[in-house]
Amino acid sequence: MGKISFGQKLKGLFGKSKINEEFFEELTDTLIEGDIGAKTSFEIAEMLEESCKKKKIEGSDEITQELKRILLEYVKEIDIHPVIDDKSLNIWMVLGVNGVGKTTSVAKLASYFKGSVSNLVLASADTFRAAAIEQLSMHGKNLDVRVVSHQHGSDPSAVVFDAADAASAKGSGLVIADTAGRLHNKENLVQELQKIDRICKSKASEGLYRKILVLDSTTGQNALRQAEVFNEAVGIDAVILTKYDSTAKGGVAVSIGKELNIPVAFVCDGEKYQNIRKFNAEEYVNGFLDL
Repeated sequence: MGKISFGQKLKGLFGKSKINEEFFEELTDTLIEGDIGAKTSFEIAEMLEESCKKKKIEGSDEITQELKRILLEYVKEIDIHPVIDDKSLNIWMVLGVNGVGKTTSVAKLASYFKGSVSNLVLASADTFRAAAIEQLSMHGKNLDVRVVSHQHGSDPSAVVFDAADAASAKGSGLVIADTAGRLHNKENLVQELQKIDRICKSKASEGLYRKILVLDSTTGQNALRQAEVFNEAVGIDAVILTKYDSTAKGGVAVSIGKELNIPVAFVCDGEKYQNIRKFNAEEYVNGFLDL
């Protein structure tokens, strides 16, 4: 038996509670359990209560639709794609803690854009894990995409530097860099990412550098904390949510949109290269509310 989803709990709330103050208090708790942070949960419940009073909304369907409207204000989506012409170099730095599916997400991005980008280079900048270097080179072989890597333990920013040079030698293209994510060693990690960040900025064409954070959508508030750390270190442009196929959809995209103003670009829902698709805010909120 999986975790009961927020939508199922909401239906249960309507069944046992009159639409009064107690209902909105219970709704706050249910939102918190649904992986939306406490502060945001209180605000959402408060806004919903005020809105229902003002608009004289009482039925469960109408209240759910009003809640959907509020959530959609917070959940942000973004469409990111490389600019492909004769001279533009796109660089995407992919970040995230170990275990969220970061290296696999890099491969999925490569698979997704391979058809539209003739010059695609993957940079194996997670040099601290020999396994990550091996994994990325295996993905490169499978996808027939070039991978630039140095030996285990070498300087990650040098890998990105070389990958950018390799791509720009052909005039234009897309470099996707896999980076390390050892949060227990935060100080070193932050310095290292800032160094890679400087290289990416100097090498990418104007406005074509993106920082993409990979988060496990089942980890809730942990994912929000990770987003805060990486956003503070280098600033995040977009998120990829992995393990999106889990039955009890968490509300992590709500918290990240509301508290950090960061949009979601892609979701991954499986192990295969093709298990990546553009994020759709309405579909996400419908899933969260079981609509």
